[in-house]
Amino acid sequence: MENLDILVLRALRNWRTAGKRALLATVVRTWGSSPRPAGSIMTLCEDGAVVGSVSSGCIEDDLIYRFTRAYSGKQPGHEIPIGPPGFVKYGMTADEAHRFGLPCGGTLELLLEYDPDAGSLAQLVEALETGRLMRRSVRLSDGAVTQAEAEAPEALTVDATELVNTFGPEYRMLLIGAGQLAECLATMALFSGFSVTVCDPREEYRGAWSVAGATVVSDMPDDVVLVFKPDGRSCVVALTHDPKLDDLALLEAVNTKAFYVGAIGSRRNNEARHQRMREYFDLKPADLERLRGPIGVYIGSKTLPEIAVSIMAEILAVKNGVALPRDMEVAEAKNQLALRANDPDGIVCGVSAQRGAG
Repeated sequence: MENLDILVLRALRNWRTAGKRALLATVVRTWGSSPRPAGSIMTLCEDGAVVGSVSSGCIEDDLIYRFTRAYSGKQPGHEIPIGPPGFVKYGMTADEAHRFGLPCGGTLELLLEYDPDAGSLAQLVEALETGRLMRRSVRLSDGAVTQAEAEAPEALTVDATELVNTFGPEYRMLLIGAGQLAECLATMALFSGFSVTVCDPREEYRGAWSVAGATVVSDMPDDVVLVFKPDGRSCVVALTHDPKLDDLALLEAVNTKAFYVGAIGSRRNNEARHQRMREYFDLKPADLERLRGPIGVYIGSKTLPEIAVSIMAEILAVKNGVALPRDMEVAEAKNQLALRANDPDGIVCGVSAQRGAG
């Protein structure tokens, strides 16, 4: 599944290019609990088709009812308006919050843009599809749009004169190894909005790959990392258990801006990897701190799908800026389990065991 913003903007572009009337709804403010954060977008076509989300569904239904003929025939007043953007609030009263499925105390405000220009939408979608980060500004007095490439993601801002929202390219995942674990992880990454590239020079693994939507390449991992050019919206995950492949990718990846670089393996394998990289490749402690391993969060996973869930959970936590408790790290959790196994009564390591139990 592609990045949701790109899906929304592409659908809106297609509708407007085809001459259909449509609106773009953007969450601009929230108070209390809200189903979707500020900056979330959805688009609504004149025939009632919707792509994207600004709530759990009820607000979308209300917008369809208010601005299309889907539920009301051709009655006047049920079509998309003409003119400058307008604001609308939901959840101002307890009854309205209940009606629209908003959490207790939740309120959100939307900006509705009517019939955005097809040409500027085409330029925006093309830029996003080619991996550029874009800043889109909307003048509230008349809906005029200006767009420019941005250097870094920015939170949505809105004042009396304009709304500014930043749209970024897809998050990307580079997997080293095309085995079954990679297939599980690629599947989860794709429906989480990542584009996925899989690198494996071993023909016997590439030939068995079965996940549609991922790009599979056969070059050596270090060359693939250089071509991939990991940025702040990229992660690199080594899954082969073969140092000749994993280490090549990791050595290049730790020197990039990738938000996550890690490798599968046991605690012992992870220590051996660090030792190799210190002794043979002169990696500094700061470089090794960027290298995660054993990867994943500890959930007692045994099967490959469960291990993939564990890894994907950690990647998403890092992406979203969530600091996980140390006890959830695989190495720390297994160290605590080993301590408990050697000291079941907790006489020697009671404090550590209690901390591990969370």
